[in-house]
Amino acid sequence: MVNTAYDTARETPAASPWAAVGVSAFDELLYQAILNQPDAGAAGWALLTGASPARVREACNRLLTLGLLQPPDSMGGLRAVDPRVAIRALIRRRETESELLAATAEEMATAYEAGLLREEPTRLVEVASGEGAIAARLEEMYARAEHEVCLFDTPPYLAPAGPQVDLQADLLNRGIVSRGIYAATGLEDPKVLSRALRMVELGEQARVLPSVPLKLLVVDGCRALLPLTASVAGGYCAVVVWHSAVTEALQKLFEMAWQQATPLGQAADDSELSESERTLTRLLATGMKDEAVARHLGVSLRTLRRRVSELQERLGAASRFQLGMRASQRGWV
Repeated sequence: MVNTAYDTARETPAASPWAAVGVSAFDELLYQAILNQPDAGAAGWALLTGASPARVREACNRLLTLGLLQPPDSMGGLRAVDPRVAIRALIRRRETESELLAATAEEMATAYEAGLLREEPTRLVEVASGEGAIAARLEEMYARAEHEVCLFDTPPYLAPAGPQVDLQADLLNRGIVSRGIYAATGLEDPKVLSRALRMVELGEQARVLPSVPLKLLVVDGCRALLPLTASVAGGYCAVVVWHSAVTEALQKLFEMAWQQATPLGQAADDSELSESERTLTRLLATGMKDEAVARHLGVSLRTLRRRVSELQERLGAASRFQLGMRASQRGWV
């Protein structure tokens, strides 16, 4: 006999966690009744919940769809699925739906931003004046990065590098890809070279060009920060460019430069090199002039050229270019 002592007056509160997985107040009430009286059948569950049999059948169909009930089989009628299994499956389904919704929101946001730009093109750019304002924008852009940050690094260095180094380190710790292209002229400064190598140790993908066209930060291919003016007198001025044909062009500029740049890093297999030779191969890979390399090593030009000549002889390289290629093939740079 059906236990009609079951509390049919209880209703799920508005803040019930069941609502988060798409279960209504009545559906939860019915599910609880089924768990308590699995053999009562639709008529018995109608009595337990104080609802009509038709409403109970509709709710059972919803619970079947949600995976909380299993359909009738040769062993009998509807049966509840183990709540531990069923509820976990509901949660995973909702998480997947939430991720799809988030992706849809990104697509819609792109259309929204494009509409705003058509309506008011001045929204495309935001000018930041002063070192403090630029630092705030830089921090915001690093914090909002989701996939990748691309960076052009070139002199002059008018602001302290410390804050940006911390931001880059935090970015890498979050698993965001960071790619940097450094100007060889900038790496002639020992502090800049040390910072670049430190970023490589932390996981940055770094390359070097003889010269870099401008300072630039591109985040996720859709937001960019680049200087407008900078003067030793303190006149810092930069522009933030929002997702548009401009940011797409800047990303393409970076990709073209990346293909032409030389990798910067430590030797992958340095068993054949002494400490000084490892340092020398890294410096040569940056494309620095001999004078700058000699200053870094604290040796004369004559000594430097003798060491380079010795490395060329060991690798059978007829030129600096061949030396770089063969050192790279051996994993020295």
